[in-house]
Order: sequence, then structure tokens, then C-alpha cells
Amino acid sequence: MATTVLTDEDIEALLSISKHVGNSGAKFRTEGKHLRKDYRLTSGDGKHEFALFVRQSTVLPESFSAGLRWLPKSGEDVTLIRFNGPSHPHSNSIEGDRFEFVCHIHRATERYLAAGKKDEGFAERSGEYKTLNGALHCLVKRCNISGLNTQAEEADLFE
Repeated sequence: MATTVLTDEDIEALLSISKHVGNSGAKFRTEGKHLRKDYRLTSGDGKHEFALFVRQSTVLPESFSAGLRWLPKSGEDVTLIRFNGPSHPHSNSIEGDRFEFVCHIHRATERYLAAGKKDEGFAERSGEYKTLNGALHCLVKRCNISGLNTQAEEADLFE
């Protein structure tokens, strides 16, 4: 749970501000039963720092996550957005809705932060991606990130 409360406008500004990856050659490392890679990002104006993370289960291929954390100069880090694979169900605790085993995107919201809930506790279903690489590509595009080469997933001609 985050102690930092941002408005929805603050969150959108942090998501949309231009960001550049400083360590595009980051390598995967093993962390328990996951592979993890972390990137450091700086906003174009140099005022903000971010961390981009990707994580993939070594046991369950559909268990993956790509996310962006804001690292304020003072206060607690806030996970602004996270693109998850379909490996688990998700419930939005305030709204009470639930969905199961579909790709979904978590977002920080003013409502969840003010209620003392998990930063990115709110999520919506997504059909934008199916793999970790697709999730990372969507995150890079949506969050105005440069300095990292990603590729969109190719459409499945047989769907």
C-alpha cells in the first residue's frame, strides 16, 4: 500500500511524460522461480526517475509482468502501471468486480491511493498482448519510453 497519494491527473502526467532508458543492455537475472530484468529511466526534463521491470516465471510461461514505477526524490515509490499475463484471477477490491485468467493492466488511481489500497490495485482486462514481449511493447508505447527496442506481437491469422 502506498502512502503517497497522487491525483489521476498527476498519474497521467507521469505516464505520458517522455522517458529514456539509461541501461538498455540490462540482462535477465534469476529471482526465485522467475527471471527478472530492471531498467532505469529518466524523464526528458530530468526531473523524474522511474524503474521499468519485466518478470517471467520459469515454471508458468503465462505468468509474466511488465511494469513502471515512479521513484520520487522523497516519499515512497509508486507502481504506476503493470501489464500482467493471464496466470491468475484479479479482483478490484473497491468495485467488487472480478475476472479470471485473462491478460490485464493494473493502474494506479487516485481513488485506490486515497483509500490506502495497493498502488496499482485497480485493473482492466486487455486484449492488446499475449506475451511478455507484447506486454513490454505496449508499456513502452503507452508510457512514452525511448531507448528500448521492442516489437509488437504479430496478429494470429488463425484466431
